[in-house]
Amino acid sequence: MRLIKYILLLLLVSFTANAQSVPDTTRQQMRLTLEEAINLAKLQSLSSFRSKNMYLASYWEYRSFKASQLPGLRINTTPFNYNRSISVQYNSVTGEYDFVPDERISSDIGLSLNQNVTFTGGRLSLNSDFSRMENIESGNISYRTVPISIKLSQPLTGYNEFKWQSKLKPLEFEQAKKSFLSDMEALSEQAVRVFFNSVGAEIDLKIAETNLANADTLFNVGKGRFQIGTVTQDELLDLELTYLNAKMSRTRAQVNLQQARNTLNSFLGFDKDLVIIPLIPDEIPSLKVKAEEALTLAKENNPQILALEGRMIAANESIARTKATSGLSADLRANLGINKQANDISDSYSSPFGDDRGLGVSLNAPIIDWGTRRGQIKMAKSNKQVTEAEVKQALIDFEQDVIMNILEFNLQEEQVAISAKADTVAQLGFNVTKQRFMIDKVDVLKLNAARNNLDNAKRNYINALSSYWRGYYIIRQITLYDFERDESLIKSLDYLLE
Repeated sequence: MRLIKYILLLLLVSFTANAQSVPDTTRQQMRLTLEEAINLAKLQSLSSFRSKNMYLASYWEYRSFKASQLPGLRINTTPFNYNRSISVQYNSVTGEYDFVPDERISSDIGLSLNQNVTFTGGRLSLNSDFSRMENIESGNISYRTVPISIKLSQPLTGYNEFKWQSKLKPLEFEQAKKSFLSDMEALSEQAVRVFFNSVGAEIDLKIAETNLANADTLFNVGKGRFQIGTVTQDELLDLELTYLNAKMSRTRAQVNLQQARNTLNSFLGFDKDLVIIPLIPDEIPSLKVKAEEALTLAKENNPQILALEGRMIAANESIARTKATSGLSADLRANLGINKQANDISDSYSSPFGDDRGLGVSLNAPIIDWGTRRGQIKMAKSNKQVTEAEVKQALIDFEQDVIMNILEFNLQEEQVAISAKADTVAQLGFNVTKQRFMIDKVDVLKLNAARNNLDNAKRNYINALSSYWRGYYIIRQITLYDFERDESLIKSLDYLLE
């Protein structure tokens, strides 16, 4: 079986030898620190662009809501309207109906100043209208003016749409702002992951190249010892298999490194021809985060908490709207103003004016609905109860996740220190074992074990660094707080509007 394995590996190495990539020294290179990679990701990555535009959409939606609370001036006009028809009119003299031709030109224009009344849910408007009509057959021209008129439209059912919007819209905008800041920290964590994937791929290639060089040396030594009888054929085959495995590992490492570099370039928005050399951040801040403090900050700053609060407001709004729209609906409409009709435009705005007033109440109520309204209200209340239960469970899960993330992060500093020490010890151990093998004091199995320990120690160190920095930015994402500088990450986003 060992001989068959040796033959298969030999064939695979021969097949893939042509696929080994040759380093291109002519390609432009850029050395990049982790902090620089994060800043570039926030500045020009596709994820950053998407998050910015989502925030801007929320910003302009909130601006539209704020504008709807302010008075709005509108103009309504029909500059020209021609009509020619034959209509039926009653002749009061003869007491009969006659067909009368009607041909006229009319035009009108009006201004209205509108204001939504948030406190009551009504709409108030101040209007001014002017109309002109010309009878083509008689040549008579008349004017109608309404210099000023005040109108009120007020629902009487108790549901105030503006009140609920004034609760939800500011909350949604604040959530959008904090979501953008949280997305930036999530982007930082993603940048750490992609950055260290490239670092790990480079480490793997260096390990593979070192292992190949060592395996080649040891294989040549083994062949010499085999000639003098100090190494058995099985041991020599093991050395050759190790050499072939090392060549295969180098080939895979070269491909993996190219893939990791392409991913990093794409994530940061660079052309694939640029070679980014990531610099390993060996130093980490000595930082311990208190779980209680982080949980308090998370409840104050995390957009998920605002989203849960918004769900409860929406559930209560649904009940209020269902009660108001499924039963008796009543609306009050009132207007008060002055108007005048005249055959001369100069007289149409002269006193005395006539009254322009009106008052009306409209009612709409179901008589028989077969329990529809009752069912709709119960369904709305049931949905609220479900929402309350989901929000309560979500808060519990949120608190547990925050605490677990804090506890895991507080362990990472020690893990980095241990893995760094293990890397140093493994390197020393491999050097000693290699020297002892060279003087025929240890066998191939111990040498392979020492090399595997060294490879694992290097990878574990890189993984520990990656875990530390990912955990660091996850905490920042959850709390929107920089514990290293002891300052909040919540800031003005006006620069995005430029």
